[in-house]
Amino acid sequence: MDIKNGFEFPVIQEPANCGCGGSTVPSTDDPVPRLDQSFVSGSISTPAGDLPKVSSVLTRQDRWGTIKARLGAGRMNYAIDPGLYALGKPDDQSPVLVTANYKMSFDYLRQALPNRNAWILVLDTKGINVWCAAGKGTFGTQELLRRLETSGLKKVVNHKKIILPQLGAPGVSAHRVRQLTGFQVYYGPVRASDLPAYLDGKMKKTDQMREITFSMKERTVLIPIELLSAAKSFLLVSSVLLLLSGLLGPDGFLVNIARIGWFAVAALFCAVLGGAVLNPLLLPYIPGRAFSIKGFIIGLVIALGLIFLRGMDLQSGAGKLEALSWLLIIPAVAAYLAMNFTGCSTYTSLSGVKKEMRFALPLEISAGVLGLAGWITSLIIV
Repeated sequence: MDIKNGFEFPVIQEPANCGCGGSTVPSTDDPVPRLDQSFVSGSISTPAGDLPKVSSVLTRQDRWGTIKARLGAGRMNYAIDPGLYALGKPDDQSPVLVTANYKMSFDYLRQALPNRNAWILVLDTKGINVWCAAGKGTFGTQELLRRLETSGLKKVVNHKKIILPQLGAPGVSAHRVRQLTGFQVYYGPVRASDLPAYLDGKMKKTDQMREITFSMKERTVLIPIELLSAAKSFLLVSSVLLLLSGLLGPDGFLVNIARIGWFAVAALFCAVLGGAVLNPLLLPYIPGRAFSIKGFIIGLVIALGLIFLRGMDLQSGAGKLEALSWLLIIPAVAAYLAMNFTGCSTYTSLSGVKKEMRFALPLEISAGVLGLAGWITSLIIV
């Protein structure tokens, strides 16, 4: 769940791939965040104690951390201490913004508020972004109540207004928060970039501030982690294909690899590109609603193109079987990888994803197994 991360673009790479972060991040019961965190630029004295001060300007280290998280490196522990932070030089009338302790969420929020003074209340979401955390329950009413109590916010501000990201609304009971703490919950815009206008407009949202989009740019940023998650399996399967082609082909080992094996690897690579790259890029333009169907269509087009370019002998039994094998394997792989993208989109539902998995996964597995068996058979028949 890499376009959502709190106030930033809503990125839901499926729960496992969405740039969510993960539960391996240790939580802390310390009400005051550590001052020695790399992004903390100083401290500010308040009635609740010395609180960490942060800037809206991201450092090179912050940006590098975002790049690594986008690529999947360290994503499962890319978190900051929960608690209250000072952005700029806030006072007792400054706005209070709530976000997750996934550092990318925190960075997008503060970066969007240059020359602004605000308090940022960070919830312990176990290193998961706002949208995913709201669905999983870690960005929820109980955690918000706890942080409002332990952070000392009541001592720091003289108003009773807190601004939550709109994408966190499913996890928070606003009326209960008000009943138990006196704080009024306001749901801000979807994107951090709209926050300055929202604050200047007396916390009133326009229709545009409420709208969740899934543009080409927002889809493109999800591609690297999808590719990297598929890379290990691709390398393993490619090695197996090269070995089988060398051993089972009609000619010598190296000749078989050169003539048959490298084409098999190229075909598999095109299937991966179809499901993990072309699918998100062309998502709105591919027919069908189910992501598996979209991936299947892409895979089918790729398979037909490769068969044509390969110049397979469709008059022989081996040629027909090889062509049929790739017509099964490539669409199956592309459909599977495309289906992974359901958790990254802004419009799929849990029930819809479960329904799709029930019918698509068995078909993809069956097609892949039958295709591999057919390909192996095509190597040994004359």
